[in-house]
Amino acid sequence: MLDIKTLRNVDPEVTAAVEAEYARQTGTLEMIASENFASPAVLAAQGSVLTNKYAEGYPGKRHYGGCEHVDAVETLAIERAKKLFAAEHANVQPHSGTNANIAVYFAALEAGDTILSMSLNTGGHLSHGLKHNYSGRYFHVVHYGVLRETETIDYDEVARLARENRPRLIIAGGSSYPRRIDFARFRAAADSVGALLMVDMAHFGGLVAGGVHPSPVPYADYVTSTTHKTLRGPRSGFVLCRESLAKSLDRAVFPGLQGGPFMHVIAAKAVAFREAMTDGFKAYARQIVANAHALAEELLAQGLRLVSGGTDTHLVLVDLTPLALTGIVAEKALERAGITANHNVIPFDEQKPTVTSGIRIGTPALTTRGVKEADMRTIARWIAAVLKSGGDEALIQKTRAQVVEFCKQFPYHVPVKA
Repeated sequence: MLDIKTLRNVDPEVTAAVEAEYARQTGTLEMIASENFASPAVLAAQGSVLTNKYAEGYPGKRHYGGCEHVDAVETLAIERAKKLFAAEHANVQPHSGTNANIAVYFAALEAGDTILSMSLNTGGHLSHGLKHNYSGRYFHVVHYGVLRETETIDYDEVARLARENRPRLIIAGGSSYPRRIDFARFRAAADSVGALLMVDMAHFGGLVAGGVHPSPVPYADYVTSTTHKTLRGPRSGFVLCRESLAKSLDRAVFPGLQGGPFMHVIAAKAVAFREAMTDGFKAYARQIVANAHALAEELLAQGLRLVSGGTDTHLVLVDLTPLALTGIVAEKALERAGITANHNVIPFDEQKPTVTSGIRIGTPALTTRGVKEADMRTIARWIAAVLKSGGDEALIQKTRAQVVEFCKQFPYHVPVKA
């Protein structure tokens, strides 16, 4: 339970924002694919007295005294991450998924080295080589994409670009790719030119933990991830790697990129990893995918076009061009209807990234609230109706009223104590 009384007594302005956000989360349908609801135990760990502790270094090798208890917490997080993903080594200190990616670059590359990664407009992430990002400014980045016919990864192009450019690092994974990735083919491409392989599983890491998605760990030299999204933990990151790469990775994180780790967040990661080992979490992961399939099927039945024709994971990407609608307009219309999504580029998008021709929709957060397949089909019909309404405000407000009543059936699991 979130006790807000103390905060209200000290800072009513911040309290008002927290309460408004709580009302938004409980009274709307959160369908941003990268968001979720952390458990009460995760929130309790993150809000604990571990917030107060500095602990530069690693367990047993700190640069501060009084670290015996946070050492125990970080060791738990490391061992649980290794067990959960059957990995040889884990570093749980990165503050985010992007920090985790940068740690791998810092450990494995020199400035100017070549990276081969998925382009942003076909599903990649900005930390995989966007020219304005650290990754794009300090490395030579070559991008692969998807086939125009299927909108799935062009593995022949991956192999060809690897041969032609001989990258030091190949990256698989992205932020808006709805299909499973063939890690074996990426491994083969990397081996053909002596490259390292990094898989960014930030989006599907929870599905791997839940046993409903193939694991990249047997194929990759490095695996990076966030701990929120499908893992349902705190907003943070971690890296898995082979034991032979552990020392250089750890040096890259500290002292290479970060000072004191956030011990309260690491405690919350440890809790999330433990929760992800349970049968309940495995059932949750299965439901995420089942809900995504139901969502995709009903959106298609309602006449919408989905990138790649559907999904294998937790997200769908809707192509709005047949509706003569932009992503930003669609996002705002859905938000007025009480459905939170995000505008997103689609493959071969002709719109600017700030406008886009698509929206990205995901099922992790609603699945946490207990939504099942039949409910997801109802939501899909609401989404389709809003998108096809031409901005009909009466229909949007009618949908908003239906969403409010729907949300009452699936209460948020972290009640606020006044």
